[in-house]
Amino acid sequence: MKKILTVLAAILVMIPCWAQKRLSKNERIKLQAAEISRLQGSLDSLMFLVDSLRELNFLEDTIAILERAERADTLVERNIELADSLMGEWYRIRNLRDYEQAKRYNMDSVRFSSDVPDAELRRRLEAMNSYITLPFNETVKNYMVLYSEKMPTNLSVLLGRSRYYFPIFEEIFARYDLPLELKYMAVIESNFNPVARSRAGAMGMWQFMYNTARGYGLKINSFVDERLDVEKAADAAARYLRDAYRVFGDWNLAISSYNCGAGNVQKAIRRAGSTKFWDIYDYLPRETRGYVPAFVGAMYAFTYHNEYGVTPADVGMPAVCDTFHISRNLHFRQISETVGIPIEMLRQLNPQYTHEVIPGNEEVCILQIPFSWSGEFMSVPRDTLYNHKSGELLNPQVLNNMKTSGAETRVAYRVRSGDYLGRIAQRNHVTVSQLKRWNHLRSDNLRVGQVLYIYRRGAAPSVPSGSTPAASKPTPAKSPASTASSASTKPAGSGEYTVYTVQSGDTLYDIAKKFPGVSARNIMDFNGMSSSKIHVGKKIKIPKL
Repeated sequence: MKKILTVLAAILVMIPCWAQKRLSKNERIKLQAAEISRLQGSLDSLMFLVDSLRELNFLEDTIAILERAERADTLVERNIELADSLMGEWYRIRNLRDYEQAKRYNMDSVRFSSDVPDAELRRRLEAMNSYITLPFNETVKNYMVLYSEKMPTNLSVLLGRSRYYFPIFEEIFARYDLPLELKYMAVIESNFNPVARSRAGAMGMWQFMYNTARGYGLKINSFVDERLDVEKAADAAARYLRDAYRVFGDWNLAISSYNCGAGNVQKAIRRAGSTKFWDIYDYLPRETRGYVPAFVGAMYAFTYHNEYGVTPADVGMPAVCDTFHISRNLHFRQISETVGIPIEMLRQLNPQYTHEVIPGNEEVCILQIPFSWSGEFMSVPRDTLYNHKSGELLNPQVLNNMKTSGAETRVAYRVRSGDYLGRIAQRNHVTVSQLKRWNHLRSDNLRVGQVLYIYRRGAAPSVPSGSTPAASKPTPAKSPASTASSASTKPAGSGEYTVYTVQSGDTLYDIAKKFPGVSARNIMDFNGMSSSKIHVGKKIKIPKL
């Protein structure tokens, strides 16, 4: 940590010193332009690592890239601003490990103690005067202590991010005349992560499954996944909760149904013979029982964080954003390279565009940028903006590759009581034979809890009859080439791939740029990589999309 802070301090000191070198104004401008382009590539690579690395070696990679930036001859003010935001992202990811550790607690058996007396905790809970509350007991107390005392760094980050997201949610819930406290569900669902993805395939800050999202009008196609659109997903969540409350007439039950489905809540009500949350508590799915108490615990921690000495962290979110309507296809790189907005800011504020392409040709789309960049964006001529590298970034072949790759390639479905292959196939618009082939089923028999993998948009692997999952993987090339230009192409189960040997200084982001239409995520998925860390000499298969 001290080393990172030292590096950043050195960078900040370097800038005024460099600027005073004996260079003419024109020489400085030319040098700055070249260095901005080079540094932006390094920063883009760092941001890919920020998004994808989950292991502790993230710190080493971050230090290495920042040290390369330190050796740069120049940095402009906006790149320093981006470097600061990257460090904020590193702190966010490191601190959110508190949240991951918290999930390891067995909340059914753990009993937290607190220096705050139970009587005071009960008084504070009642003083919140919320529409959605629970009686004070050991379960509720555990979650109150968990969120307020056991992970303070995580709470600090969440408080910082809530300054940006809560006003959005409050406006939406007020539009539907719903309790504003429902905004705390985003804490429990995703920790304010707009691109969160569960093992079961739920996506976005509000963790919508594919079918539920489509049922509530969220668009999911090759270019757009509105589950990742913070405002539209929150609007869909509000409508779901409104409908659930109309069914159950109780907010605790409506919130529970958001987690496990209305059917499971109705089943628990039938088995318990009651519509009160604590009466049906033991009949709810295990992962749902703590959902409402956790919701109350988060609400308590946000309300009383000052009493615990926790303050909102500076997480680098823009205070104000501006919205623009885009009526032609536009790539994030076109915006970044002509306007100057760091591409990571565009990704962060517009996560619904899954390939960094705004499909304005199909319909008018929304682009959000920090308000501080609005002037620069409007000053760039539209022809300059739309024509910049359009042949490279938006040519028909690249767009077609994006369409065929799809935004939703595979989802995991957990078999429920009463399910059978025909019903599951019908719901997901596939055939029974496809389900059996994809999951290597020899009969139609299913068991409750069994996980089935369902492929959409032709993304399923081509598996020969009688093969195993391992046998369907591409066969490694015998003589891989060392560079992309001289790499050999070999057949794979679902197409072709090129073998690429990692060179010194390579990142997955850099490698992907050498193959039009291929993203770093495509490479990771094709090679079964759980981390983006690579080393010199590693053989990587590049899918031919």
